[in-house]
Amino acid sequence: MKIKLPDQSGKSRDYRLSGKPVPVMKPKAPFNRIAFAAAHVVADPFADADPSGPPAIDWKATLAYRRHLLDLGFGIAEAMDTSQRGMGLDWPNALDLIRRSLDAAGARGNLIYSGCGTDHLDPAAARSIDDVIRAYLEQLHAIQKLGGRIIMMASRALARIARSPDDYAKVYARVLAEADHPVILHWLGEMFDPALKGYWGGEDFTRTMETALGVIATSVGKVDGIKISLLDDAKEVKMRRRLPDSVKMYSGDDFNYPDLIEGDAHGHSHALLGIFDAIAPVASAALSALAKGRNEKYHALMNPTVPLSRLIFRAPTQYYKTGIVFLAWLNGHQKHFVMVGGAQSMRPLTYFVELFKLADKAGLLRDPELAVKRMKSLLAVYGA
Repeated sequence: MKIKLPDQSGKSRDYRLSGKPVPVMKPKAPFNRIAFAAAHVVADPFADADPSGPPAIDWKATLAYRRHLLDLGFGIAEAMDTSQRGMGLDWPNALDLIRRSLDAAGARGNLIYSGCGTDHLDPAAARSIDDVIRAYLEQLHAIQKLGGRIIMMASRALARIARSPDDYAKVYARVLAEADHPVILHWLGEMFDPALKGYWGGEDFTRTMETALGVIATSVGKVDGIKISLLDDAKEVKMRRRLPDSVKMYSGDDFNYPDLIEGDAHGHSHALLGIFDAIAPVASAALSALAKGRNEKYHALMNPTVPLSRLIFRAPTQYYKTGIVFLAWLNGHQKHFVMVGGAQSMRPLTYFVELFKLADKAGLLRDPELAVKRMKSLLAVYGA
């Protein structure tokens, strides 16, 4: 099958699809790694919604995609940055998403961990760490009231108001004390959100890691694990080796995840990844192989997804959601390529062209004819 794809000069060239689609199959046995997929939301393209206003969400398609991920063996990291939290999805709608997701999951609700942050508090309006604590607790109590479990997201307000590492320690200790179940902490790097620069009270990783480890040590019974999204495998491994035995490292490294999940002689990372939204069938098959000790097959499946992931998460990294939703559209999980807040416009055409090629090579175009048809429709919008 062929399609004409434009290059950066606008000249079209034949591209012949060569990838073999990886079957979408439910795993027959549990993985030997805990794997959360941070899931996107599907916009309602027919709603009379202003991009700067509250999001219009297609709830049927959004929840269907979560069932798809659960069926493939993943837990759901709900209402996180992949769902455009803080970039189109506000707290009231995030809470609605969490409620609907838990209801739709039914008996599998324990596989859903939801983002608890302070995004309803304008960082400029925060006057003290007490304001940050109140904001965190408002969301924590609301999620726990629904029976949800917690991912404690990094706070823009805390990054702005904190004056020392001690301020972070006080906030986290106070909030974790009220958690009903052990919490996953989330250390999101500034490449994902520039407002989080200097999180944990500095910019030197060794020092900030000590602050985060101190927070964990103080409330170790309340911490299930920590996800770090710094796109630096050496930093993740360094911190992983320092964690208490009861605390898991969840990789958030969308550049180096195959090796980090496989691990080394000293241990391995579990996973909480946005890229799993886009590569779910391949990642599920790879994790099944890893659980059987078939490491070569694991890498044969997972490694071809890395160039795709590196392109999706290229700088400016915060716009990676555009690539995630593009692939969901190509694969028929939604009928349109429209995003909350108009975020589908945040990447150039050449980005989508290269994503199409890399998705093909990784076996991620589950219906090549549909993918080609939809790619042609996108090209037509651009006059190609």
